[in-house]
Amino acid sequence: MQIDMHYYGTYALARAAGFERNAARIVATSAQFVDDNIAESHLTFRDGSRIDTEATAHHLYNRENLDEHNQRQVWVPFHFLPGNIGETYTERLKCRMDSEIAREMRDHHLTYSDRDFALHLLGITAHVYADTFSHFGFSGVSSRGNKVDNGSFRYQEEVEGADDAVTELSPSMKAYITGKVRSFFESKGEHGGLSTNIKTWMAEEFSGALGHGSVATLPDRPYLVWSFNYERPDAVAGVRDTRSNPVTYLASCRALYNMFQRFARLRQDVVGSKCLDFEALAPRVQQILRTQDNKAGRIQAWKDAAQAGDLFDGDGEEIPDYEGNDWNARWEELNENDGYQSAMDTPIWRFYQAASLHRTYVLRDLLPKHGLIVD
Repeated sequence: MQIDMHYYGTYALARAAGFERNAARIVATSAQFVDDNIAESHLTFRDGSRIDTEATAHHLYNRENLDEHNQRQVWVPFHFLPGNIGETYTERLKCRMDSEIAREMRDHHLTYSDRDFALHLLGITAHVYADTFSHFGFSGVSSRGNKVDNGSFRYQEEVEGADDAVTELSPSMKAYITGKVRSFFESKGEHGGLSTNIKTWMAEEFSGALGHGSVATLPDRPYLVWSFNYERPDAVAGVRDTRSNPVTYLASCRALYNMFQRFARLRQDVVGSKCLDFEALAPRVQQILRTQDNKAGRIQAWKDAAQAGDLFDGDGEEIPDYEGNDWNARWEELNENDGYQSAMDTPIWRFYQAASLHRTYVLRDLLPKHGLIVD
């Protein structure tokens, strides 16, 4: 999923569940910041206090992606939560939609609703939980089980048994998607200080081994119905995999809404409006999800629905701009002349607290409990 879902969709669903505006903004910013928190650094203060920060994501061509330990520290807990289904270790590492492990993670994190970082942890939970609905069938470690036949993609009208309610792709949209897929796999000169040969090799490596790189950004398009063949059909159940993103994304929205409702019952101080019935909202949410457009257009669909008053109780309102860049800027302004209290007053510190708790819980408690030792 991309920012249209992790920020704008998350904000809308939190508001629909009754959250007041600032609480919804913190949750949504934290959800999107999981994808944007790529820097690792440390701060040492004049009294000797020190804070080390750890990334929750990496850009595609970051060298850290080649490191198996780093994959297991970043991609597994934050983006491809293992579903623990299958006979082999490789299969059990694959992310599964709304898995038992995902629900157990959700329930565990809700027990921290009284903590100062509770909203930030809820946002991280929303990101990881939502990704199980779009990343299923792929794992967060380099594996042959992630490999896909890049020539096997079929879209909308070409998919056997596709939902009749899904509008066929327009020629321009189909050309846009195929162009995006093609450019994803192509190497284009220098990038981030890497040579062309290294970049080409890394693109090939990620397109066939890490996460859903083998299917580019197709899982990130809420409107898309598509299908593909795994390169090793013996590694999965069946030969062809068919995906209806509008169906799975709507299920994701329903799951997040229900989670936000549960949190609101635990924390009445975050409630600012009447909680709306999701099933009454579902047709409008589904209409937004089926918007065939680029990322900016999909964001605008959420914003238009909010301004029209279709998603929240009361009059329409604007969805506030994403403030992840402001979080980073305020953090970067801190220096050794500041006391540690200045860091603890920043939203990003609460995010780091929550991210550390989540990572440790998933890797050291949740997964081992289910017989998965990842790192």
